[in-house]
Amino acid sequence: MPRVDLNCDLGEGAGHDEELMPLISSANIACGGHAGDEATMRATLALAKQQGVTVGAHPGLADRANFGRVERSASPTEVHGMVFSQTQLLLGLAGHAGVRVRHVKPHGALYNMAARDPVLARAVAEGVYEADPRLVLVGLAGSRLLEAGRECGLSTISEVFADRTYRADGSLTPRKEAGALIEDPARAVAQVLGMLQNGRVIATDGSNVPIRAETICLHGDGPQAVEFARELRAALLAAGFEIHSFAA
Repeated sequence: MPRVDLNCDLGEGAGHDEELMPLISSANIACGGHAGDEATMRATLALAKQQGVTVGAHPGLADRANFGRVERSASPTEVHGMVFSQTQLLLGLAGHAGVRVRHVKPHGALYNMAARDPVLARAVAEGVYEADPRLVLVGLAGSRLLEAGRECGLSTISEVFADRTYRADGSLTPRKEAGALIEDPARAVAQVLGMLQNGRVIATDGSNVPIRAETICLHGDGPQAVEFARELRAALLAAGFEIHSFAA
């Protein structure tokens, strides 16, 4: 039975983490940058431990007003520091909770910036490696971030999105553009199955883009997050996939 990982960004204050946690295999926990604090990190770690879900750090730009989703100028030194410090914070809290942190996935604008900028990608990867070289770096399939991770000696995982559309170059459609978000669960399921079974995604211009799908992201802050997770999980199981963390 083929395996696939289903991940979700949690600990961000959306209010439905308890409903989402049993439906996923990996949780990306906000580390106090774009969202979260030590109390929410402890709570999310405890919930993940209870449900047997693998955990990872989800560092982002320190911009709570924009939820870390607005790109801004950031030096490689600044990016390295924020990734390292936020990941280290979760590592420390997880150690006290008896939970092992397995991966790191940057959030929002930081994720997108590192996906295309090799200098910032290297800064992210080096921050992760300095925190713990055993950590797996999660990044956009085919991106600069994954290249930088491998160059630094990290294991990497290619991520695809159930609820986002793609452009012809394999990048995500920016959120500010119309059609960036997929709001129909059936369409999200169809996109995921196409990526898993055919290794391709249909871009917004109608082209078929090759893509490597090793972990599937569902955003935990959307109003339909729980519905999406339930329908996607059911569809994956019906299609013969086992939902299992890539890092377990």
